[in-house]
Amino acid sequence: MMHILMIAAENGALPGGKVGGIGDVVRDVPLALAARGCSVTVLTPAYGSFTALPGASKITSLEASFAGARQPFDLFELPAPENAGGVRHVVVDHPLFSVCGAGQIYCDDPPGRPFATDASKFALFCAAAAESIGKAVFGEVDVIHLHDWHTALLLVLRAYDPRYRALQKIWCAYSIHNLALQGVRPLAKDDSSLQAWYPELSYERKRLVDPRWPDTVNPVAAAIRLADTVHAVSPSYAEEILSASDVQGRGYFGGEGLEADLVEARAQGRLFGILNGCEYPKKSKRVSYSWKSLLTLMRAQLPLWISATQTLRSTHYIAQSCLDRLKSRRPGMLLTSIGRITPQKTGLMSEPTSSGKPALHGVLETLGENGLLIMLGSGDPEVETFLTGVAARFDNFIFLRGYSEDLAETLYNFGDLFFMPSSFEPCGISQMLALRAGQPCLVHHVGGLRDTVHDNETGFAFGGDSPTEQADNLVATMQRALTLFLDHPAKWKAMRKAAAAQRFAWGDSVDAYLKYLYRQA
Repeated sequence: MMHILMIAAENGALPGGKVGGIGDVVRDVPLALAARGCSVTVLTPAYGSFTALPGASKITSLEASFAGARQPFDLFELPAPENAGGVRHVVVDHPLFSVCGAGQIYCDDPPGRPFATDASKFALFCAAAAESIGKAVFGEVDVIHLHDWHTALLLVLRAYDPRYRALQKIWCAYSIHNLALQGVRPLAKDDSSLQAWYPELSYERKRLVDPRWPDTVNPVAAAIRLADTVHAVSPSYAEEILSASDVQGRGYFGGEGLEADLVEARAQGRLFGILNGCEYPKKSKRVSYSWKSLLTLMRAQLPLWISATQTLRSTHYIAQSCLDRLKSRRPGMLLTSIGRITPQKTGLMSEPTSSGKPALHGVLETLGENGLLIMLGSGDPEVETFLTGVAARFDNFIFLRGYSEDLAETLYNFGDLFFMPSSFEPCGISQMLALRAGQPCLVHHVGGLRDTVHDNETGFAFGGDSPTEQADNLVATMQRALTLFLDHPAKWKAMRKAAAAQRFAWGDSVDAYLKYLYRQA
């Protein structure tokens, strides 16, 4: 039986253990691997909260060399969720992991010190993980599977720290979830730097530095160079990242400065694009979603978000005004959008069209009185401000700043068209959840969106060779979707049926993991 140690910053199998897509993957992949006969251990930081979960039991206490001292840490095993046979969940506990507050996975550092706190936190996590593997805390490990920049420094320790040389005998796969986040920090002369974390480490500088800034360490670049296999989370994204990004010119998001390393990894037969999957639970009973139930949920949820702060946010005030205007009759076409509010997800919405108007304005003008767009999520303050301004201007747009599982589920299942014009998309899960619910998607045909949404079959897709062209095509595609919805109801029904029939099974993904990512283990 192959034993896989999966190491990540997030684990959606734990309460409060996820922020984004990594958490979903780390929750679902181990179960799919276990169904293939593998044994899986998932390792994450405790963040000052997971050790207090019911049933958490201490495994052992160890020390790791970090920042010029021996740092003690504890390992706890958590009870596996129901129907999770073959999967163990272990957390590493140390005060540094909760430096931004108990349960807080990521910290927000000022612009002048990007990633500083998180980089130090995850550098210690990597040292603790290396020490634990070396001490055989998890038993014999056949594969170490690392996720994103937070765990990349384990590969640096594996390659250059003589105490962890034995780890080189263990096959190591590295997954790229989003190249836009690389955790770059100085090599030295900073308390959050490679020299500060591992002062005695002797390394090959060219294997660790960022290709753009030679006085910095780039964890993602190092991982791409040092891992046995490298994984991008969709086939199309794996192709896109082989080319240079050109944000200011063609609106193209590629290798984000690491394209040369990725091209080399591909030439060496180490880079693979494998699409993430989606869970398809068996429905025990059919739930009926209605406009009335959606209205009730929105009107009940908004006061809960308002009460979480002492001052009333303008976003919530405008959302309340929008909800007050809604009638008991369902809007003609209901567009939905669910996810983190980031420039990646919403940049094209604010991009000017050839008329000078933001693309989202054009979309809403096209929709007119024929429908309503409801957007659920939170994130980047500047993007939230833009969306709040749009909501104040257009009666057919509601921006709900926050998140609710019940509200998200209702929007997925009751909406007519899912709106996801991401500037780039390594894989994406929201569009899969919408398709699963039988909701066609309007998407920018990039990355995982290209691999999951088929134009005129399960949704509507657009492209463009510049940001302006992409913005124009977004508005034109909205018109195309609205025309089909209004004038061809039978074709729309067939599209919904085709969307619901799509399957992106985790079983297929992990079969590819076993064949390609873990091939020599």
